[in-house]
Amino acid sequence: MPLLRMQHPDSELVFIDDGASPTHVNGQKVVRWTEFSGRHSKGKAVSIAIAASQIREALATKCEIAGISLIEVRAASVVQMDDVIIKDGACLSPFVTLTSNIRIGRCFHANLYSYVEHDCVIGDFVTFGPGAKVNGNVTIGDHAYIGSGAVIRQGLKIGAYATVGMGAVVTRDVPPSKTVVGNPARPVNKD
Repeated sequence: MPLLRMQHPDSELVFIDDGASPTHVNGQKVVRWTEFSGRHSKGKAVSIAIAASQIREALATKCEIAGISLIEVRAASVVQMDDVIIKDGACLSPFVTLTSNIRIGRCFHANLYSYVEHDCVIGDFVTFGPGAKVNGNVTIGDHAYIGSGAVIRQGLKIGAYATVGMGAVVTRDVPPSKTVVGNPARPVNKD
């Protein structure tokens, strides 16, 4: 919310939560979806700051059906170089770096100090933990999660719904829906 307050100082900002929650969080009012969606306001928009990618997608779809646009949240310290295309709903935390010739899908979350190097393609609803490092020419599928401090070698493919554990050093492609951890990163066998 602090980033949104800086970006939109003259806007009314609220949290939307249909669960049992207090009436205010960090000084901001909490409203239910029905109250928010029923308000008549020019330029009404939503930022979906939920790490769970499938919930994020469901909420983005709900907003789309209701005709409510998704807005980007971007810290002032984000570095973005040439030819970076980011679809709607991104959350870019302080000190994120996006170099050149990058394509990023919907509702991307890049946490503190994470970076994406040149010629990468990032899918929809992808989440980077703090300090995630994605080197050049990497392709990351929809709903992938890249953990805090993970490093992905240049030229790899990370499949849709894959999870790269925190601190992992990825030197090989990661198949869809697989979890890898360690240095070098290896698949986790779930029994």
